[in-house]
Amino acid sequence: MTQIAFLKSPLGIAKIVGDANGISEISVSDEGEVSVSIPKELKQAVIQMQEYFEGKRTHFNLKLNPKGTEFQQRVWQELLNIPFGKTLSYLELSKKLGDVRAIRAVAAANGKNPLWIVVPCHRVIGTDGSLTGYAGGLGRKKWLLEHENPTRQQSLF
Repeated sequence: MTQIAFLKSPLGIAKIVGDANGISEISVSDEGEVSVSIPKELKQAVIQMQEYFEGKRTHFNLKLNPKGTEFQQRVWQELLNIPFGKTLSYLELSKKLGDVRAIRAVAAANGKNPLWIVVPCHRVIGTDGSLTGYAGGLGRKKWLLEHENPTRQQSLF
């Protein structure tokens, strides 16, 4: 049976959906009621998301069950290989998947990623380093990238 939980995050209300087969969706919105009780199937996802936002987690260890085409699944699987605090361009991602001509399809699959943050589509940027399209909004993308790689203040002395 599908379970749903809502979690307060610094970027809005995170919605986590899943069942005994794994987490199928994590999204964010500006509205929603925070869950008072968390279904057991979603407890680990809620804990790990909280740890991520607290700066205590750089890697997720969850059973994932996203719904998508075979191609989308391949793209999402490759996104999991982008290390915390690092970025990759859409072109580099296309090369890793074996076809630079598939860049538009790769970008489209990236945009359909149903597992916000856990499958780190926010780590994919334009070839020129620009923050390009992001389903959660560019402000959230910028926040996530800065959260994962804060600029260290350099000493003047």
